[in-house]
Amino acid sequence: MSLPVLVIAANDDWPTDRVVTELTGRGVEVFRMDTEDFLQYLGVTARIGQGHGWAGELATAQRTVDLSRVGAVYYRAPGAFQFPAGMTGPEERFAAAQARAGLGGVLSALECRWVNHPTFMARAEYKPVQLEAARASGLRIPATLITNRPQAVRDFAAAVDGPLICKPVSSPVLIEDGQLKTVYTQLLTAEDLADLRGIESTAHLFQAWVGKSHEVRLTVVGQRMFAAEVHAGSEAAHVDWRSDYGSLTYTTTDVPDDVAAGMRLLMDRLRLSYGAADFIVDRAGRWWFLEVNPCGQWDWIQGATGLPIAAAIADELQGVAT
Repeated sequence: MSLPVLVIAANDDWPTDRVVTELTGRGVEVFRMDTEDFLQYLGVTARIGQGHGWAGELATAQRTVDLSRVGAVYYRAPGAFQFPAGMTGPEERFAAAQARAGLGGVLSALECRWVNHPTFMARAEYKPVQLEAARASGLRIPATLITNRPQAVRDFAAAVDGPLICKPVSSPVLIEDGQLKTVYTQLLTAEDLADLRGIESTAHLFQAWVGKSHEVRLTVVGQRMFAAEVHAGSEAAHVDWRSDYGSLTYTTTDVPDDVAAGMRLLMDRLRLSYGAADFIVDRAGRWWFLEVNPCGQWDWIQGATGLPIAAAIADELQGVAT
């Protein structure tokens, strides 16, 4: 009998639902939890001694799982801790730190298969780390500048001698006036370069524009790679395909041998077993690495192409050879 799989994800994350369905359909015991439920609906009891590692259990009102039996963990963007009403701000911050170090520390100490371990995810989410790892792994990357100095941008533009794009260094999502907003990649004009007011306010990422034929979303699960061409049907999507999902069309494609080899090295360097990577394919057919998201979305690609990504994640969690 296979060991239990611990799933740590937001309760309303429907791509995770598909992985859970895949696992339970195979007869695998799954314990699903959201850190949002800790304290009120989820409890932890964990012990360690000289003669044994962490043992104990996670428990809800309906289910328990023995920590020493967990064979794999699927970790995907769980919610924030929720605390009882009446706590002050400082009390909540203190309690959150204790919960993160206590529950989070016990979970992070589990010696089993991870997709992905949060420690390695946290480091891999830094774009500068990704780009250096990609370069060192033999992948082709665009010339990139991170700065808060306007003159550095102008000097970079002169050195590149071609169009530049600007995009967020971190998550492109923010909440303003109660609304969720996204900052998309912007193709800079001469007017933009002439007026760089505001650059000093924070770090910005600038990159040489790569004239593209199309883009590729490459989903890596263990040693398996699932590649889908993303074709933009509008001018906005041609600059940033996330800005106009309705115009996109998809088709599966093969991964060039050199790109596949570079991605395997990159995943090893970042210590990831799952990643959603974005590439530009230029008019000469060359693949340019942009980024890899250790918690990237995959379900819509599976739905559009039929690529068996959920099954591959389940295989990875079970340690099934492919």
